Amino acid sequence: MGRRSMRATGWARSFPASHGVRAARHWTRGHLEGLGWASEAPGIVDDVLLTVSELITNAHVHAHSSAQLVLLWDNRALHVSIHDSSAELPSPRSPDADRPNGRGLAIVDTVADSWLAYRQADGKTISACFHPPGHPDTDADTDAESGG
Repeated sequence: MGRRSMRATGWARSFPASHGVRAARHWTRGHLEGLGWASEAPGIVDDVLLTVSELITNAHVHAHSSAQLVLLWDNRALHVSIHDSSAELPSPRSPDADRPNGRGLAIVDTVADSWLAYRQADGKTISACFHPPGHPDTDADTDAESGG
């Protein structure tokens, strides 16, 4: 079995409930521009920013908590993780014309390549993964390496 070296770059920041969503989008956009995504993959930049907005909003509204945002670029995919203080895992809801909310996870499910939520000792984390054009899907590579 051969070994591959992986280099990753990451950033983390906490965003308070009082003014976190707009600040989180701005902060995230700056890092995506630094990666060259603004010119190479502007549609994915929009999807990442929409995901950040939805997940930070969920942390503020449903968990009544600040949100810790972590961006991790591993040269194959961008992993966007939002942590809040509530241990209650989200459950996607069907859109209802009578409710103005409840569409956030459906949006994330549509724009992200994958997403998952998991409990931690001090709350939960929701992570979404984005593969830019020309970069392989990590799951497909893993399947190919394992013979799957």
